[in-house]
Amino acid sequence: MKYTEYRSFDATGLAELVARREVSPTELLDVAIERAEQVNGRINAIVRPMYDIARTRSRGELSGPLAGVPFLIKDLMQDYAGLPTGGGSRALRNQVAPGHSAVVERWLDAGLVIFGKTNTPEFGAKGITEPEVNGPTRNPWHLDHTPGGSSGGSAAAVAAGIVPVAGANDGGGSIRIPAACCGLFGLKPGRGLVPCGPRHAEYLHGAATDGVVSRTVRDTALMLDILTTRPDPGGPYLSARPNESYRELARRTPTRLRVGYTTRSPIDTPVHAESVAAVDHTVALLTRLGHDVEPVEFELDGQRMAADFLTMWYTEIASTTAEAERITGAHATEFELDTRLLAAAGRALKAPDYAAAHHRWNDYTRTLAAFHENYDLLLTPTLGHPPIRIGQLDTPALLRFLGTAFLRLGLAGPLTKSTQWKQTVLANLASVPFTQLANITGRPAMSVPLYRLPHGLPLGVQFIGGLGSEPTLLALATQLESESPWAHHEPAL
Repeated sequence: MKYTEYRSFDATGLAELVARREVSPTELLDVAIERAEQVNGRINAIVRPMYDIARTRSRGELSGPLAGVPFLIKDLMQDYAGLPTGGGSRALRNQVAPGHSAVVERWLDAGLVIFGKTNTPEFGAKGITEPEVNGPTRNPWHLDHTPGGSSGGSAAAVAAGIVPVAGANDGGGSIRIPAACCGLFGLKPGRGLVPCGPRHAEYLHGAATDGVVSRTVRDTALMLDILTTRPDPGGPYLSARPNESYRELARRTPTRLRVGYTTRSPIDTPVHAESVAAVDHTVALLTRLGHDVEPVEFELDGQRMAADFLTMWYTEIASTTAEAERITGAHATEFELDTRLLAAAGRALKAPDYAAAHHRWNDYTRTLAAFHENYDLLLTPTLGHPPIRIGQLDTPALLRFLGTAFLRLGLAGPLTKSTQWKQTVLANLASVPFTQLANITGRPAMSVPLYRLPHGLPLGVQFIGGLGSEPTLLALATQLESESPWAHHEPAL
């Protein structure tokens, strides 16, 4: 099989070829590896090749709905037994996972051939993918720009044609942001639907979940079937699943939907004209398809919500770095400066403030639930700005200088309450202010690649649904995909 033929199929299509014995898993793997060798030096998507493991697996007996399809997993939370899960961190680059994570087990059970792990920012803490230990991942559509994060390596690999679908996860937008940057479809499942075991009951109070980025909606729907094939007996939830498969439900024409839309940033930061144009374009498309679409004033204290989200994020980083130091013996200086400052911010928080911030998640959830009493879906930009340039969000020199000095003196906590710190955090959130709401509330949300800038960079739009709305989101995405196809677009690498 030649690459051009390989690229013309999605994962579902490749699996059908294997099932009909028109191509072997080994042939598919050879094409995927050859493509990776051709382009990875330019995009830096794969940071841990697993070629020998994959070749051995491809020659064995494989079964399952995606038997023989090449696949990549994210180097964060997606453990593969016997290999390190680096998490974009120098401290963990050699820390071997004792067993597979639940999602990796399910991907292997589905017959996928995993041949590498993809790049991520340290501990997935940013909406870009520029870890110091591995270097930045670049957007295949324009190498000077970010593919987003934290699943930027996976999104870049899919956009570049290495694989049709790849493992990802999302704690604040990390599936939807890179999907929007790279012209892909990205669905964040609702809270508790996808298992986090066995090392975790849930990530970030259930705000984070595993999933995929893909070129086609049907691949994501099939992947959701695979990841939710059975409950996690050690998990905290028994999530309700529809009686029919997500793949089947995704094929159904959606009913006439009520969609409310807004382009106002919840944290009152400027929204780029192209992000607004992406929503306007989608509104026109939805209207043409017969859906009821209208602008809404979404009553939410977005700045308070962002602060409460960051409270959890800071403490999670503090906990993660402490655990990494404990199990590896790593010194604090092995973590990136930004990570150390985030951890310092977490340690500076008082337990009552942490609890109060988490309690307020209920307020945001009920506000969104009230919105969904009148509308099926909330439409927003996925990104506040088109994909930014590599290095654009580097921590300012003054804050790096102060951070280094204050950490040395053990005074970084007060620094994280300074105006300089708050301005830097706001600058980071300004490019991605729309995605955290779905994480905090545990609602499913998706980014759909319906818009492109004049010079070719993609720009997605986001839909947030109510509890259990994955079938509605997938059905709408299929309808939009049929009306405005995107999978055939390919960057000129």
